[in-house]
Amino acid sequence: MTRKTALITGASRGLGRALAQELGRDGWNLILNARGAEALDAASAEILEAASKELAPGDGPAARNGQAPVAITTIAGDVADPDHRARLVQAVNEAGGLDLLVNNAGTLGTTPLPRLADQPLDELAEAFRINTLAPLALVQALLPTLRERGGAILNITSDASREPYETWGGYGSTKAALEQISNVLAAEEPEVAVWWVDPGEMRTEMLRAAGEDADAAPPPERAAAALRHLITERSPSGRYQVADLAGAR
Repeated sequence: MTRKTALITGASRGLGRALAQELGRDGWNLILNARGAEALDAASAEILEAASKELAPGDGPAARNGQAPVAITTIAGDVADPDHRARLVQAVNEAGGLDLLVNNAGTLGTTPLPRLADQPLDELAEAFRINTLAPLALVQALLPTLRERGGAILNITSDASREPYETWGGYGSTKAALEQISNVLAAEEPEVAVWWVDPGEMRTEMLRAAGEDADAAPPPERAAAALRHLITERSPSGRYQVADLAGAR
């Protein structure tokens, strides 16, 4: 059986790590990105261990042959860097193609989050490079293989893209742009499933950095379970909220 391959950005912690673990347990081969190599390698080891328990019990064929149940490639770097993105595309080519692109890597930008009157424009431009332009660049580079394999694109967004939360204007605008890119992409690429998903508040370092009570939020594993359901069922292209998805726990 040919295993499917997913590229997940921002996979060393939070939602990216939790989703990678879900897909690894389902037997997906994974190409994982994050800025920090050490944290990414630690996440990869954890994901591989979980996949081994799920897919290769002590008397399973993978265990008998000394083979890993899934292949995991880790590539540390900044998705806003064109050279780094080229390495990700090369890894996809070496894997034989791609079935799922998950644009999860992101930045809040300026912290503490400023009001728009005080928003440093250079830092907002950098947030757009990471949150909006880098996902589009990866989509552009990987569309040929995604079309060929009938693949899917999952863009992680936020309710800050739609709601007028004070001090969230800069970050929210980067996600609003990503949502409209996703919306048009779904219309232009009917053979590729395009999902843009608001995961809701999660117990992550990003939420904590925004000055919110992260400890009161649900763990990212809850959202990851819902996203797994979306992917497995190959839901129609569109915008989703984790709170409304079957499979959330």
